[in-house]
Amino acid sequence: MNKKILSLLTMCLLVAGCNKKETSQSSISSSSSKITTSLTSSIEDATITISEAIRLAQEAGENGTTEEYQIKGTIKEIADFKYGAMTIEDSTGSLYIYGVYGQDRKTSYENLSDKPVSGDEITLIGKLKTYKGTPEMDRGYIVNFRHVDVSENIDLSQYQEKTISEVREIEEGTKVKVSGFVSKITYAFGMQPNGFYLIDNASSIYVYDTQFTSSLSIGNKVTIVGEKDYYVLGTEQNSANKYGYKGCCQISSAYLLENDKGNSQFSLTWCEEKTIKEILDTPVTENITTNIYKVNALVSRQEGKGFVNYYFYDLDGTTGSYAYTQCNGSDFEYLKEFDNKICTVYLSPINCKSTDSGCFYRFVPINVSDDNYQFDVSEAPNFAIEYYVIDQFSKIYYVDPEFELTTNVSSSLLGFESVEITYISNNEDVVYFEEREGKTILHTGITGSATITINAKYSDYETNKDILIEVVQLDSINYTNVKSSIEASDGDELIVRGVVASSLVNKDGFYLIDETGLIAVEVKDRAILSEINIGNEVIISGTKEHQKKTGKTNVGQSVIGEAELVANLYGNNEYSTESFKEITFDELYTLSSDVNSECTTQGYRVTGKIIKEASAHYTNFYFGNGSNKILFYSGNGETQYGYLLNDLVNQEVTLEVALCNWNSATSNRLTILAVVTSEGKIINTCNWN
Repeated sequence: MNKKILSLLTMCLLVAGCNKKETSQSSISSSSSKITTSLTSSIEDATITISEAIRLAQEAGENGTTEEYQIKGTIKEIADFKYGAMTIEDSTGSLYIYGVYGQDRKTSYENLSDKPVSGDEITLIGKLKTYKGTPEMDRGYIVNFRHVDVSENIDLSQYQEKTISEVREIEEGTKVKVSGFVSKITYAFGMQPNGFYLIDNASSIYVYDTQFTSSLSIGNKVTIVGEKDYYVLGTEQNSANKYGYKGCCQISSAYLLENDKGNSQFSLTWCEEKTIKEILDTPVTENITTNIYKVNALVSRQEGKGFVNYYFYDLDGTTGSYAYTQCNGSDFEYLKEFDNKICTVYLSPINCKSTDSGCFYRFVPINVSDDNYQFDVSEAPNFAIEYYVIDQFSKIYYVDPEFELTTNVSSSLLGFESVEITYISNNEDVVYFEEREGKTILHTGITGSATITINAKYSDYETNKDILIEVVQLDSINYTNVKSSIEASDGDELIVRGVVASSLVNKDGFYLIDETGLIAVEVKDRAILSEINIGNEVIISGTKEHQKKTGKTNVGQSVIGEAELVANLYGNNEYSTESFKEITFDELYTLSSDVNSECTTQGYRVTGKIIKEASAHYTNFYFGNGSNKILFYSGNGETQYGYLLNDLVNQEVTLEVALCNWNSATSNRLTILAVVTSEGKIINTCNWN
């Protein structure tokens, strides 16, 4: 190498590490970068290996080197797409780069117009140090980089060229090549890009990627290769399997082949128009995740402690789900201007939350616009029936429900008032309607079937809908009492009758109580909760079990799981306290520590003080006596218990409670059945709020 060039480079490197009073640090750095960049092709010997860089970092320790060193390698992984934290490697080792800046030493990684991504070759210059014993380059300034053609590292002949529609239906694990437009970028915690929606003129699919997505923009036309995949969170896999949910339809292990860097105005006219209710009613066994639908939706912004949730509701204002976020809602902050407006939304059910009690869709909005939505009032009769009337009825009745029916529907949201609803039975011996004090009451009589005609009328607009109802004898069901379910062995299939006494908390279900005992019931499908109410007498079927974590030896939570509704016998019944025990708080506190005895099937009446502890991110409620306290089991204390306890904080109250231990904790928690007052009981209705 030319000694003058090497001497010049050495001088530049030394100057870059000095802090001369007569020259600003920024101008020195800029000068050093420019000289180094212009000479790189002729002075490869000035680049040290990564193993040498590691040695220098270890020698310098946490104070770091005074000089800057130039290294070259292949980007193995990018950990942070805002600051450009990455790991690069060469044949001698790998090194962590804390942050990457452009050649001007000012432009951060996220603002670079052309970003180096995983797989690219890059040359950086910067100071070396160790942080908590790990070698790193503190700030790496780009000297140059080269985008590596993916075909250099993979065999493109293994990938089948397909349309997006074909990819959606192809077998999982198939290697595919596909083209389309970037229509939406998604983000992980810290606003790290972690994937994007790829669309063409007929379909859409999600592409999971944590490396090259940061180099994409909405409107880019791209060609990628990857593997067809269905993704389910590992901890939710068992629940997903139980309900036949395959997972988020996506492409993973993706590589970017081409990017036109354009800003195309892609079309969404191919998207199917649906209601949110229709989407949510679609069985999770159908392959609809990452499809895009055109809907009219009420956008709702709801603030929590340290997070914001955005919901998309149907036109009834209640049927809906939330936007899937890993950034506490910051990735959807642009939706703030649409809060409480009915908008045109191109909406995608990206995945399902899968739990023991069911799977439910979560959304990603692809495009939202406020088009000054106006409801067509000619649709008011049909809307009233579908959203407010039809769900009042069960297909089968075992006893006379004596149930008040809706006779008038209005919607301030949609701007119509008084859709009149009337009912006619074609067999009044089986089903008939009583007019009582201006109310329409549903009755059943003898066993058999009847067709009910529902008529809805609004102004000059009118529509009818027929439903079939069957009345069956109650003695056709062989059921048992609650005590028998408590005494049953794990795995026993049960049919049990009792009163829906109060809500479970952080679980989809309720406490079932009769005069013989109390037991928790976790429903198979959360939709069951819309068919019953607190105080209804019901007959449910399910499996007796004790829920506890694998490897734990404590008793765990006694529960009837996978519960389904056999019959709703209706009524507004008070639950029996015949099996309850009245004890002191100290006695309850002692019981709460005993996780090796069967104590989650006992109701207690006890007096103590409500204690609230709140932080920026969570709220916990406790029950105590001044020296000891027991935690109320919840996932979000403010949301789940606030309505019941906020006005009682620091007051002594009498509660009816049950101990619970869903998570195999080292002590039992509490669930409130009811707050006992001089005027009666305030029931825990968490799942019905």
